[in-house]
Amino acid sequence: MGKFNSFEEINSWQKARVFNKKIYRITDNVNFKKDFDFVRQIRRASVSVTSNIAEGFERNTDKEFVYFLFVAKASAGEVRSQLYLAFDLEYITQQELEDLLIEITNISKLLSGFIKYLQKS
Repeated sequence: MGKFNSFEEINSWQKARVFNKKIYRITDNVNFKKDFDFVRQIRRASVSVTSNIAEGFERNTDKEFVYFLFVAKASAGEVRSQLYLAFDLEYITQQELEDLLIEITNISKLLSGFIKYLQKS
């Protein structure tokens, strides 16, 4: 479990929390309003990142925590894919796409590093 007392202390959770807020704000614009199912899916995938980090931490074993971190990382990949679709459908701009991709990719990298750390300990 590392040296954390709560999941709120985990850097990848903190960054994913900020990212969730951005996804909610960006999907609240008029372009997304006409595509309710897509909005729900990208929001659920984004929230899945923070939720799985928290749930895994609360399991209190490294083995289960690693499993949930892998699920969180997979959800980050799902969000990345959905961001490309949002761009292709012209729901977001090129700049929004690039900024969001950088953030979610960094979160994914943090998760990978954390997984490797826990697997070695």
